[in-house]
Amino acid sequence: MTFKIKQNDTSPILAATLKDADGTAVNLNGASIRFHMRKVGKATAAVDAAATITGALTGQVQYAWSASDTATIGTYHGEFEVTYSDSSIETFPNSGFIAVEITDDLA
Repeated sequence: MTFKIKQNDTSPILAATLKDADGTAVNLNGASIRFHMRKVGKATAAVDAAATITGALTGQVQYAWSASDTATIGTYHGEFEVTYSDSSIETFPNSGFIAVEITDDLA
């Protein structure tokens, strides 16, 4: 699945349900979360920002865009990084990335 958004837009919010390798939603109780995104072929992150847990027991999270996040058109890889209450870190999706496509706008 590819998440598509127009250049400089801040809506829609990127929402996801984080699941483990068995497909079970992860428990995010007491955790913190960040969203990372980088342009395909680049090494430097274009976004490294706090995300929001919207359903701790059901693994639901979201990231609200800022205009600077979507300023440059292109194809990006995104992921959510969870830091659990015991300080362990897990990244979702567990394999691959969230495909994000920022397309040109007319104005």
